[in-house]
Amino acid sequence: MRKLDYTTIFFAFMGSFLVLFIFIPILNLMVSSDPSSIWRNLQDTEVIKSIFVSVYSALAATVIALLFGVPLAYVLARHDFFGKGLVESIIDIPVVIPHTVSGIALLLVFTSGGILGAPFSKFGIIFTDALPGVVIAMLFVSSSFVVNSAREGFESIDPRMEKVARTLGSGPLRTFFVITLPLALRSIAVGSIMCWARAISEFGAIIIIAYYPLAAPTLIYQRFVNFGLSESTPVAVILISLCLILFILVRILIKGWRTYDKN
Repeated sequence: MRKLDYTTIFFAFMGSFLVLFIFIPILNLMVSSDPSSIWRNLQDTEVIKSIFVSVYSALAATVIALLFGVPLAYVLARHDFFGKGLVESIIDIPVVIPHTVSGIALLLVFTSGGILGAPFSKFGIIFTDALPGVVIAMLFVSSSFVVNSAREGFESIDPRMEKVARTLGSGPLRTFFVITLPLALRSIAVGSIMCWARAISEFGAIIIIAYYPLAAPTLIYQRFVNFGLSESTPVAVILISLCLILFILVRILIKGWRTYDKN
């Protein structure tokens, strides 16, 4: 264990302000809600359904982001090509634009008469005020986390390892799945967690394209507007508690994964 020096102590003191800034409002939210109200909301069908919509849609968005984002991340990490900077900028755009703008942009494209919405509607897939709309809103605002994290993971791998595998007769696809992907898996996992977390917390884009079915953030907003803090706080506590439990479990798994790798 390293001995603490004055610089470390000073930096820890300064950093504690940011930790407290985040921790105090969350703690206050958790303790200010009546336990009986939380229990009542846990038995509320509308609350349970909204949490299911959020968790399921965020998971679906994360899976789609992995399916298309990991290959893109590999190309960005391993190859230089004309327009690469433009592609990287496009991937990062959803992070910087207001989420209501994201919702409007998606609505124009995925409405029943939109460029993509019209073809999908012929197959019975509707996005406006439907579950697919919640998924694409979450995917739009969160997919960049998977791409950027996976790209950093691929960039950290020495390309010579892939070249050695190729010289030993392994094909490009086999080399990727046997050598490259396992080495970058931790970065991909971190990106997936951040993608899921960002997706489940989305609100602005969702209310524009798919107010219904009610996702948990939308239900919290609806109850706050209609009934105030007394009805919205318990639902917020339930959602935060769920996210904290999942984050703790995932971090325990990642920590165990790191220990296993070292051994």
